[in-house]
Amino acid sequence: GIRDHFFERGGHSLKATALVSRIAKEFGVQVPLQDIFARPTVEELASVIQDLEESPYESIQPAQKQDTYPVSSAQKRMYVLQQLEDGGVGYNMPAVLELTGPLDRGRLEETFRQLVERHEALRTSFETGPDGEPVQRIHDSVPFQLDEAESADAFVRPFCLEEAPLFRAALVKESDERHLLLTDMHHIISDGVSVNTLIKE
Repeated sequence: GIRDHFFERGGHSLKATALVSRIAKEFGVQVPLQDIFARPTVEELASVIQDLEESPYESIQPAQKQDTYPVSSAQKRMYVLQQLEDGGVGYNMPAVLELTGPLDRGRLEETFRQLVERHEALRTSFETGPDGEPVQRIHDSVPFQLDEAESADAFVRPFCLEEAPLFRAALVKESDERHLLLTDMHHIISDGVSVNTLIKE
């Protein structure tokens, strides 16, 4: 309803960002993110939208193909901190999923290969450019292998940012009908939105 509170209905900062984008696309105005927090009902946002000047929505255009691409400020910070940590796991994003029932390991591994092929972020590595600044390189293809693990304990380990994919997965077999699927990716290539996309796919 128009008086339902966005955050009480399950909204959060990532959904608020997506809402700002949808409003821009639908109404051609740029609602500041803080307005979503300050006016969290449709009724309150309607007056904000009405008072804003029109600003045509422009979708992000694909970049021209290059050897390397610039990094965002957040990626630059993570890259520098990862170098200082000398291989820490502070930016790892691990997850564990319980799989029950018969498992076709080959099909699961092929699914991950297709995800890596589909998403450039999963084929991206990072390096220091000639000017000393970090850059990202998108590889046409990278090898991927679904590993076997004895337990989840030793699975999370540092990523080498110069080697794609910055994503790994492994299976822990507990029985023929029960497995643990372990995944891990570096935050430099992913966030909450991209993780949800990966899980859905």
